[in-house]
Amino acid sequence: MKQSHDIQQTINITPALMDRINELLGHYPADKRKSALLPILHDVQDAHDNWLSVELMDKVAEIIGIKPIEVYEVVSFYTMFNQRPIGKYMFEFCQTSCCATRGVEDLMDYTCSKLGVGVGQPTPDGMFEVRGVECLGACGYAPMMQLGDTYREHLTKEKIDQIIEDCKAGKVNLYYNAE
Repeated sequence: MKQSHDIQQTINITPALMDRINELLGHYPADKRKSALLPILHDVQDAHDNWLSVELMDKVAEIIGIKPIEVYEVVSFYTMFNQRPIGKYMFEFCQTSCCATRGVEDLMDYTCSKLGVGVGQPTPDGMFEVRGVECLGACGYAPMMQLGDTYREHLTKEKIDQIIEDCKAGKVNLYYNAE
């Protein structure tokens, strides 16, 4: 698989995005601008096809006034930031104890088989990807996964089938504040 620095990404910091970045920076004292890094990365990633290239991370560092390594450290630590293009519909299955004891591995295998990919591989059309993640904090609803900004809970093979069909039909809104 190619690393993000091998894949070209158009950097497009629009005036609206820059206004949002400045709004976020305005929440912190001038000497604490780095505190805005997480929300800025979320907004920048959302505006760039849900991934952050090295060049885009460098641009964020420049805007905030921090070293690029400080951005790389954050992006590489959190699973919510993507360093390569990903499937439009990212099925992030919780793999910790509650979900594991309720069969999440079988559901991940089922989903991968249904989509014809392995974990961490986007489908050839770029529509889907399956990923295992650490605890999503919804143990009472196991097995579960995150899809965009929403949780899908008490998963079964039938529910997975329906979610895939809804995604294919364009019926899934990935973000709370999408218009």
